[in-house]
Amino acid sequence: MKKLSARRRHPLAAVVVLLLALAATGGLYAAFAPADKAQADATSQSLAIDEGKKLYSVGCASCHGTGGQGTSDGPSLVGVGSAAVDFQVGTGRMPAQQPGAQVPKKKVIYSQAEIDQLAAYIASLGAGPVAPTEKDYSASGADVAKGGELFRTNCAQCHNFTGEGGALTHGKFAPSLEGVAPKHIYEAMQTGPQNMPSFPDTTMTKQNKKDIIAYLDAVNGDDTQSPGGLKLGGLGPVSEGLFAWIFGLGGLIAVAIWVAARTAKAKKS
Repeated sequence: MKKLSARRRHPLAAVVVLLLALAATGGLYAAFAPADKAQADATSQSLAIDEGKKLYSVGCASCHGTGGQGTSDGPSLVGVGSAAVDFQVGTGRMPAQQPGAQVPKKKVIYSQAEIDQLAAYIASLGAGPVAPTEKDYSASGADVAKGGELFRTNCAQCHNFTGEGGALTHGKFAPSLEGVAPKHIYEAMQTGPQNMPSFPDTTMTKQNKKDIIAYLDAVNGDDTQSPGGLKLGGLGPVSEGLFAWIFGLGGLIAVAIWVAARTAKAKKS
């Protein structure tokens, strides 16, 4: 007992006990604590990339190359980012049905989970625009009037003032934006698909994109009426321009004929 008591009074006894306690605590934490969140996220991302690569090999590699480097049948996907994948595949434009002047929207063949996996794989090939979150494109905090101003300045030349689309050159067209998901409108502005120019955050801020989406929702909503009264149909610049030519120019021709007829009649009399 005296020997044990002497050891307890040793100057290093407290230090030894503290080290043993710390070692035991660390061991128990390592054994029972949940996996580190960052490590779990990295594992999940790695699995998504692996699954996305499998999907890519089956549905995309024949046109875009085995490593996304592109071929004569499809452009390189290195650096396009997850936003481009979510837009193109999420609207059914990809995989393309057949080559043409423009790839149209069609039925989506992949689930959202598979689209996310494809996006993860393509994003791993090179940094690019990241798919937005709901907070980025929600109408909360948006300025509809500002969105209308931005849309008329940057988009109406092709998409019409209310986003109902219009014809372009060589068989191309600006699609109607009515009924398009806000997420896909945001991604189109991010990535500039096909004939559309891109509007990165350095050119058009996230708030600006949100404002434009809010404007389109306001003018294309189910309960919305044209604020200017009866409209021409909103069928696009070509059809509305044709309307102006037929009735405007036709009216001028009718007036000219009437004036000529009156002049001729006056001379005879």
